[in-house]
Formats: sequence, structure tokens, C-alpha cells
Amino acid sequence: MATRSVFVFLDGVGLGESDPAINPIVAAKPAFLHELLGVHELTLRTADASSHYATMIGVDATLGVPGLPQSGTGQYSLLTGDNGALRFGRHHGPYVPTSLREPLMRTSILARAVEAGLDVAFANAYPEELVGTGEEEIVIRGPLRAGPPLAAIGARVLQRRTPELEAGHALASEITNDGWIERLGRTSLPDISAADAGRTLAEIAKQSEFTLFAHYTTDAEGHARDMQGGIQAMQRVDGFLRGFFEAIDSETNVVIASDHGNLEDIRTGHTLNPAMFIFAGPDHETTAAQIRSLVDVTGTLSRNW
Repeated sequence: MATRSVFVFLDGVGLGESDPAINPIVAAKPAFLHELLGVHELTLRTADASSHYATMIGVDATLGVPGLPQSGTGQYSLLTGDNGALRFGRHHGPYVPTSLREPLMRTSILARAVEAGLDVAFANAYPEELVGTGEEEIVIRGPLRAGPPLAAIGARVLQRRTPELEAGHALASEITNDGWIERLGRTSLPDISAADAGRTLAEIAKQSEFTLFAHYTTDAEGHARDMQGGIQAMQRVDGFLRGFFEAIDSETNVVIASDHGNLEDIRTGHTLNPAMFIFAGPDHETTAAQIRSLVDVTGTLSRNW
């Protein structure tokens, strides 16, 4: 069996200044991540931090292309190892541009894992109103145009819907179920904490060799330029990761990676700051040392498959 790996994607999280007045990540004081990395803040000053458990680095999201990095081409680059901004001719977002969707679906890290014979899980649930019941072909529209669900569709692992979320066998992209309950009327869903959701991801991961979970609220709060919302988003992520790491074994490789900066500077939207990348697990320092930009992640993770 391949070494178990879990990829947690956080949209729009960069490493920025150490000023809590402009940086919700600093103001949130994410205690678990500080403990995991042995640091007192997650900023440019603590990039290249390493503890006994994990290593954090800032990765280049500009990819040699002028302009502000964007989610569509950034997620393509992160999930395929191919420079999406260069291939498309510019940074593009929020969704993966149409011309890059087919190659992403065909060559993503999820597709590579399936091709290598790994047992693969995409932990996110999507509502039936968007993806159907599972029997019909999925129409790519709305949030399905983002990189992670496109990768899951291509690898044929976008399989979790309301029943799996009700049973605790899937996760809402927002981590807790509040959005599904309030906006979709799924009142039968359990009211779970962020730590509960982290433990759910650990249980999903224990049944698979490669697991991907994608979270987008961090980017949304960055765009909203809402300090309190940004703080709450980072604290939710921190609680989620605490629950996850407490429930997973130390031999599991865990990647926490973003596509571009945003949340770390509430004064603006996307930034030129390096994207956050954290690797936890055996040989974390050696593995992290191989990552310099978004395009290095997929190849490094799949090298031994």
C-alpha cells in the first residue's frame, strides 16, 4: 500500500506582513498551526519554518507571468504541475478557463493517483441540485468550474452528496454544515464543529490512499475585506486541522496548500505574496525543499506512485 496522503486545499491564503491590523491570519492567532510548526505567527517572517512535525514554506504563485495570481489558473497549476497562467497567456479566475478544463480533468493529481492504482477519495459533498443523483453525467457549471471539483469529475471521484454528508462520510466545502442547512434547507444535517469536521476528514482518509479536500471561504473573506470574517475563517480552519491531526496517524503525509495570496491582507484582494504550503509527515523537510512554486506540488507528491 502506498503511503497515505491527504491534500487540504485552502483558497486564497498567502504569507504576508506581521501586522494584525491588516492580516486576519495574524489576528486570528491560529493556535494549532502555531503549535504544529513551532512558530508564533504565519507570515513572511516565519516562511521556511520547520518543527519536528511539519515544514511551512511560501511558494511562488506568479509563475513568471505579469499580473496578480488568480484562482482558475492557480488551481490548474497546483493540481496538474503545468503552468496554467503561461499556457493560458495570463492569470485567470475565479474559475478554470474553458480551454484548460479538459487537460486538468485528464492530468490532475487525482487522475494520476487513480491511474497509479491508488484508492482515491474526494471528501467534498455537492448538492443534488448541482450534480444530480450520481447516475447522470455531471454538467460543469457554477462552482464545479473550480479546479478541485473539475479534477474530481475527471478522475470519477465526485461521488459524495447529501446522504454522505448526513452520515458523516463527506464534508461541506465550508467545513461545517451551516451553509447547507441555511441556504439549501438541509435541516437533517448534523450541526458539527470544525474539529468534528476534521475528524470526519481523518476517517475518510483512513479508507483511502490519497484524499483531497477543498475549502474556499478563506478566499471569499479576503475578497469581502472583512477583518472579523477573515479571523473567523482562519480560526475555523485551525480548529478543523486540530481535529484532523488529532485523529490521523503520524505516518500520513499531509499537504496544506493554497493557490495565491489574499486573506493575509484585508486592504486589498489578491496579492503577489507567496502562497502558503505546509507539509507534515515523514521526511517533511526533504519534501518541502523540493517545492518552490505551484507547479512543483503535484510532481513531488506523485513521484513515488
